[in-house]
Amino acid sequence: MRWEGNRQSENVEDRRGMRGGPVMAGGGLMTLVLVLVVWLLGGDPMALLQQLPQGQPPGQGGPLDPGGPAGGAGAGVDDKQKEFVAVVLADTEDVWTDQFRQLSRQYKDPRLVLFSEATQSACGFAESATGPFYCPADSKVYLDTAFFRELEERFHAPGDFAKAYVIAHEVGHHVQNLLGWSDQVHAAQQRAGKVGANKLSVRLELQADYLAGVWAHHANRSRHVLEVGDVEAAIAAATAIGDDRLQRQSRGVVVPDSFTHGSSKQRVRWFTQGLKTGDFKAAEKLFELDESEL
Repeated sequence: MRWEGNRQSENVEDRRGMRGGPVMAGGGLMTLVLVLVVWLLGGDPMALLQQLPQGQPPGQGGPLDPGGPAGGAGAGVDDKQKEFVAVVLADTEDVWTDQFRQLSRQYKDPRLVLFSEATQSACGFAESATGPFYCPADSKVYLDTAFFRELEERFHAPGDFAKAYVIAHEVGHHVQNLLGWSDQVHAAQQRAGKVGANKLSVRLELQADYLAGVWAHHANRSRHVLEVGDVEAAIAAATAIGDDRLQRQSRGVVVPDSFTHGSSKQRVRWFTQGLKTGDFKAAEKLFELDESEL
């Protein structure tokens, strides 16, 4: 992916190396185990984190020692990684500003928070095990860049464009939030049972994948960011984090009714559809499709 030398967003908030995280009996390790179990079983880790007692707010404890046992990155240490994130975020800002303008709407840039290990969000405390996420309460994307290493080593999805896909997916949730789509889905979920709520969650996540593809389409058309192998890398990432793949790896059985993000096949399909067409206006149509058409 061609990104070096491009504009960097000023909306990156670097909290790496700051102290902060939930406090509970058994310490942070117990929290990590619980979050991983909830995530692997198809639940919502953020719902768990919001129920935990709050500890010291990040930023009040001072920076961690980059060479100490905690392994904190420390603000400014991984500048190349931060530069990459800032460039991708800037590119999403440019694309969505233009797309919203065509709808006679104004795009409001989100902020992206880089953190290490744990941090505070308006949606509650978050740890690295939660994975990248978007918090609509403060319009921020939260990302521990250690996830990029996991993406490459555990999920076998290397390359910058695979990382960019992850960022673009979370920004896609911001787009949904600005347009009121997220609120509509969450309201419908309140009226549905657990299985019905899960199915709506899947559509919301697939729509975010589609929006990530729309971003990539327009970014490449304007700035020629894609190189050979980039699309394959993003597809590998989408495949690796499908609910069916994760459930099969974690417990050896796939339970479709518990899906919250969609199968690998679905995630790949909707990302590539957005990448192929670049049709922002078609994003809403995903909620009009029959289950078999997803």
